[in-house]
Amino acid sequence: MLNISPAEIDRQMDWISSISDKEGKGTTRLLYSESWVEAQKALKELFEKAKMKVEFDAVGNMFATVEGSETPESIIASGSHIDTVVDGGRLDGQLGIMAAYLAIKGLVEKYGQPKKSLRIVSMAEEEGSRFPYAFWGSKNIFGLAKKEDVENIKDNEGIPFETAMREAGFDYLSEKPHFNKMDAFVELHIEQGNFLEKAEKKVGIVNAIVGQKRYTVKLKGEANHAGTTLMKYRKDVVDCYARIVAEIIDKANEIGDPLVVTFGHVEIIPNVVNVVPGEMEFSIDTRHTDQKALDDFAKFIEATITKHTQEREIKLEMNLWMNEPPVPMDQKIVDVLEKVCQTNKLNYQVMHSGAGHDSQIFAPQVPTAMIFVPSINGISHNPEEHTEAVDIVQGIQALAEALKELAY
Repeated sequence: MLNISPAEIDRQMDWISSISDKEGKGTTRLLYSESWVEAQKALKELFEKAKMKVEFDAVGNMFATVEGSETPESIIASGSHIDTVVDGGRLDGQLGIMAAYLAIKGLVEKYGQPKKSLRIVSMAEEEGSRFPYAFWGSKNIFGLAKKEDVENIKDNEGIPFETAMREAGFDYLSEKPHFNKMDAFVELHIEQGNFLEKAEKKVGIVNAIVGQKRYTVKLKGEANHAGTTLMKYRKDVVDCYARIVAEIIDKANEIGDPLVVTFGHVEIIPNVVNVVPGEMEFSIDTRHTDQKALDDFAKFIEATITKHTQEREIKLEMNLWMNEPPVPMDQKIVDVLEKVCQTNKLNYQVMHSGAGHDSQIFAPQVPTAMIFVPSINGISHNPEEHTEAVDIVQGIQALAEALKELAY
């Protein structure tokens, strides 16, 4: 098993996270920004020093390859996304790139040239932080991104997507993707939750990424005087909302893990102390690893909302605007990860991912799995995001051993 140095992990993460659009705490590296270009170029130099062949595709995804000795056309890949959220942490996305670098570099130094090719993937974008489009990097790898989805969108400063892309030196794919042939893809990522920390585990082997459904719900009742309108005559949207929330959350608790449901983004009109609220808008996010269970709970959500609005004579608009299916990981690669963890006595737990990742785009196309390392207090998308390097070591060792098993 590789000897992974915590000091080297910290050194690499401090270096890459310092490349930011903004000064101060946290990392802000948005798609096609100056720091995004700088980071990709810096990684290119790092990988070339390790004698890897570095290539870019048209949109800016980067691929660094150690060619295999026997079947170089067979690719075993690892990596993650190079972009961040605004004021993000030092680990999200970029840890997966640096972990792949440390694992592959260490394997080549210890065992020599692999039989199959090993590849690091530094994906252009995953977060959707600058433009209203997510997974631009991974979707382009497989030819899934559509020009019409981005050609008219702009960032918060009014800069068109196409302008930013071309000023960074990239453009749309003009031919079929040619970096999409892989025998396996393994992504290492911080958990962005507190399950591993609470369970006192160092490695999470992800067997599925949850499916997600998201709703925007609008209620229209009747605004009226807060003092003179008797309770029995009110068409109070907050009263209706409260009953909807209570019943749906109670049902979710009754069903139990891994189902989750979250109510957020609430707007009330008029939002004042002395008027019965007549209109409101709110969001619902629900997730599960099983498609039928997710569909069944969504039906319950819709029926519950309909019931309470009809009982109170409140008009309803309900928009299901996200409907992503659960994505299982490849069982053979999950088995490989379990095997190497058991053989090397790594402290692991098989689990699911409650957040979305590039691996959900990869998994329907190539055999894919994920490795999680703990997150302190589950904090992510925040400058306080942190994991001690000693708690990352076993995750990189699990990654390296799995890549060895698959490529040597």
